[in-house]
Amino acid sequence: MAIIMNEYLDCGCHLGMWKITEDLDQLLSKITLTREELETLERFSYTPRKIEWLSVRVLLKAMTNNELSIYYNGNRKPFIRGNSHYISISHSRDLTSILLSSKMKVGIDLEYMSHRISSISHKFINENDSITDNEEQKKYHLYIHWCAKEALYKICDKQDINFRDSLTIEPFQPSDSGVIQGRVHNRSRNELFNLNYFNLGNYVVVWCCK
Repeated sequence: MAIIMNEYLDCGCHLGMWKITEDLDQLLSKITLTREELETLERFSYTPRKIEWLSVRVLLKAMTNNELSIYYNGNRKPFIRGNSHYISISHSRDLTSILLSSKMKVGIDLEYMSHRISSISHKFINENDSITDNEEQKKYHLYIHWCAKEALYKICDKQDINFRDSLTIEPFQPSDSGVIQGRVHNRSRNELFNLNYFNLGNYVVVWCCK
């Protein structure tokens, strides 16, 4: 496991990321799973899905020096047994990321920038989102919007949110890293969040806490 980030952020959150280089057996050797976790693992028929699932548990152990169990509520939002931390998880290709906080809700999204994003932009960009006309930056700009909305969706517990219409990103010019603002507006809230983003090779990472 090649950890590429393991940092305590100024806001008090703990961000961990790494590039997966292990096979299934190597990951299994790094962690002790409960019977329930082993049963969950065995239900996955696709080996890459097993590796992804295990990578999250191994990264969490590396970040906390503890073997904590991750569970999911009815909305598939992860939580740690005992509620010692808020947790958000993201995975794309061979990178896995976790954002932890003992005091604040958190949301993180990580995406590999493929070339399909423009073809599905109508599913997540609304009339109040502003996308650059610069063709060289457009894909990156769209991916920041996508990741930012995913992070907002996660921090708001995935409840009563239309991904396109309930989430709006305030206009910004993309750079290698920065802070942007996103608004969640639905029947129960109208709230502004600060989101941090950065570019990592061909990946985009966006995270927020509140």
